[in-house]
Amino acid sequence: MRPRVLVSPNHSERGKALRLHGTIARDIGVRIVSGRLAPGRVLNGEIEASERLKVSRTAYREAVRILAAKGLIESRPKLGTRVSEPRQWHLLDPDVISWIFSGTPDERLLSGLFELRTVVEPAAAALAAQRRTAEHLRVMRQALDAMAVSSLAVAAGQQADCAFHTALLQASGNPFLASLTSGVAAAVTWTTIFKQRKRPLPRDPLPDHERVYEAVASRDVNAAREAMAELVHLALLDTTGEGPVSSRAARRGERRSGGSPRARRRE
Repeated sequence: MRPRVLVSPNHSERGKALRLHGTIARDIGVRIVSGRLAPGRVLNGEIEASERLKVSRTAYREAVRILAAKGLIESRPKLGTRVSEPRQWHLLDPDVISWIFSGTPDERLLSGLFELRTVVEPAAAALAAQRRTAEHLRVMRQALDAMAVSSLAVAAGQQADCAFHTALLQASGNPFLASLTSGVAAAVTWTTIFKQRKRPLPRDPLPDHERVYEAVASRDVNAAREAMAELVHLALLDTTGEGPVSSRAARRGERRSGGSPRARRRE
């Protein structure tokens, strides 16, 4: 017979309150990032909102504090609590990223997220090729092996993917790049989940990650930068449904045709 676990009433109530105000914050946050609550919109007062949601004023107040800490709302005396402008949102907050991808993300946000990854991750890979330690390589190799066992269609594979990108940012040796770890990891996870909602993953991204690892392990700075840029580009194509076209193949096509379509249009 399994021993009975006793939980104090106070502990149980605190746990319920935490889950409740987190749920309230998520519901409001999703409405904000999806545009259903527009910037400048005044939220209901604490008393009215708590009565409408049938929750305690304390739970609603804590939810508001969560949202304010993430830059989604702001409270001012005599003006009430208003939805903030998007430029004030903490877009790399893991919760905010998850709320953005709870539905179909705004095209500008999706594009901006991949632009950020295109700027940050190839640079981090290049630095990692110079500064990585044996421990960084061990963690990256372990993550790749886990990805090979569990595909990105399941949580274990997604966690391994995050572990790889996290180790790479840490291996850059730059504390400012490393501070982006939670945001980049959340972006990697939620874009992976998003692109599988309507169809299976179009291809296996493990070889892309292996090329990054091999370049970092061999301390080839240029190859590491290029391999990571390729990885992010292909991830964008997978996410937008444009097809798993290799950017190297695209570049070869551009060279054969005399430059990029954009360049040809300018001529």
